[in-house]
Amino acid sequence: MSQPSPKPQQIPVVVLAGFLGSGKTTLLNHLLHRSGGSRIGALVNDFGAIEIDAMAVAGALGDSTVSLGNGCLCCAVDASELDQYLERLAEPGLGIDVIVIEASGLAEPQELVRMLLASEHPGVVYGGLVEVVDAAEFDDTRARHPEIDRHLALADLVVVNKLDRAADGERVLGLVRTLVDRAAVVPATYGRIDPEFLFDCRPSEERIGQLSFDDLHETDLHETDLHEEGDHAGHLHAAYDSLSFVSPVPLDPRRLMTFLDSRPEGLYRIKGYVDFGPHDVRNRYAVHAVGRFLRFYPEPWPAGGERLTQLVLIGSGIDAAALEKELEASRSDAPHADEHGMWGVLRYVREPEEQGAYPV
Repeated sequence: MSQPSPKPQQIPVVVLAGFLGSGKTTLLNHLLHRSGGSRIGALVNDFGAIEIDAMAVAGALGDSTVSLGNGCLCCAVDASELDQYLERLAEPGLGIDVIVIEASGLAEPQELVRMLLASEHPGVVYGGLVEVVDAAEFDDTRARHPEIDRHLALADLVVVNKLDRAADGERVLGLVRTLVDRAAVVPATYGRIDPEFLFDCRPSEERIGQLSFDDLHETDLHETDLHEEGDHAGHLHAAYDSLSFVSPVPLDPRRLMTFLDSRPEGLYRIKGYVDFGPHDVRNRYAVHAVGRFLRFYPEPWPAGGERLTQLVLIGSGIDAAALEKELEASRSDAPHADEHGMWGVLRYVREPEEQGAYPV
């Protein structure tokens, strides 16, 4: 009897939020032009009848954009209506790799995240809340909109934009870091951040079948692109830090969950596959973590392949050596499974139809 095929890869959906003028559309356009071959779909939400932001990105996206004008997304639609928009962008024929929801400057990020996590669409998965702030106007924005402190506390990634225009950018960066809850904080000008923070840039050759570890970890991809662009080499001010971890020894699920539950500030993404050895001899576990969001996806081991744990960790200012040491401490060659050892992992295994949970 043949093993069942793994479930299709889910498309991550990233929420891009920030107050008016922070630079969200500029950041989205930057990602579109530096996608590394990945296909980006966008849901652009303008507040007002003339959809200026949608027009700004439509040229780059073509048919892969959905715009909602004359209203705030978190007020104008509910979760089922959002599913209809996501359905259009998740159509397999489009070949979309990541969906970006660019919210209006008046949107409430918490409500957008809740709607997304309430989505019943099986082809998408939460990809994180990115909050963009204007470093030059941060103090004034905070005075006019004190709710920005709450928005920053919810974010998985904070982009401190327009640092070239801020008289005291380091002070603003330091202040923002005191307002976040373990989120990665990256500096930027003109919205130029490394796209690997948000999605996997495609390898140069078209993927066939499952992702390989080489596809997961394209460490030098952004550096290669920078050299090829010549004069643009200095534009990415927020290069990410990354760690690759490979282990032929299975991981103990309790120890791994202890590591994941206490993952440090700045560690934005974790992706890859975990071998839990005797705790589940039939399956490996694909892991998808962004900010505080975590999911495991059990799938049958590929026939004839070596059984390895293969993880990539991406963040800003992370201590790679310390993280590697913690992961090494999670290894276990015990021949027998702890009867209740997988309980912590299974809390984060969800069927596509089930709703997610997000700490708000």
